[in-house]
Amino acid sequence: MTGPRTRSILRAVSTVLIVAGVLMLVDAALTVAWQEPVTGLIAKLRQQQLGDDLDKLERAGPTPVERRALARLRTDRQRVAFLARSLRRRLHDGDAAGRIRIRKIGANFVIVKGTDPTALRKGPGIYDHTPFPGARGTTGIAGHRTTYLAPFRHIDQLKPGDDIEIDMPYATFHYRVQHRQIVTPDSIWIIRRMPYDRLVLSACHPLYSAAKRIVVLARLASVQQRLNSLKR
Repeated sequence: MTGPRTRSILRAVSTVLIVAGVLMLVDAALTVAWQEPVTGLIAKLRQQQLGDDLDKLERAGPTPVERRALARLRTDRQRVAFLARSLRRRLHDGDAAGRIRIRKIGANFVIVKGTDPTALRKGPGIYDHTPFPGARGTTGIAGHRTTYLAPFRHIDQLKPGDDIEIDMPYATFHYRVQHRQIVTPDSIWIIRRMPYDRLVLSACHPLYSAAKRIVVLARLASVQQRLNSLKR
């Protein structure tokens, strides 16, 4: 037989387990319907700080050394490419680099340099071995789908012709989606250089799994230079 004290302890433990189970279900429901709430809050705070950092970067403009180099270049295209390469060298992993806007899925996030776990907790990150937009080649950007604000949660909804805007301190780039595809994690061919400038978005697939990757391939459609960044 169990005494009153034992029954009281059992009821307390049972209550704790029930409450814990309910909280887990609520958390799971939030994750399925939206995103993991704790990491979402952390990422939101980091995005706010990154937004301030990006504003400062844009206001600062090219460095004196960059301005002297820009004066020797003949075309805006060359100047944009130079600034893209220069900014990539100056930034550290996790630093604010630009902003991605995908109106089709309501995405608007500061992007950072690098794709290590620490960088991706702040926001979408530019692959280490790909150029910044404006330099020739394929730019790769990775992002989470279920945690840390889940910036790429809905990239599976993108279709050919949809617009992806990348706003960098030196220029704004518009890409048109070509297609999306499911690939294995070791499919490095997705970032190979093409005859045209391309953007690749990638994220884990399916949701809550890292077994594969969903990638969205997009082709550069237009470039709008920031005149303040191109002044000689």
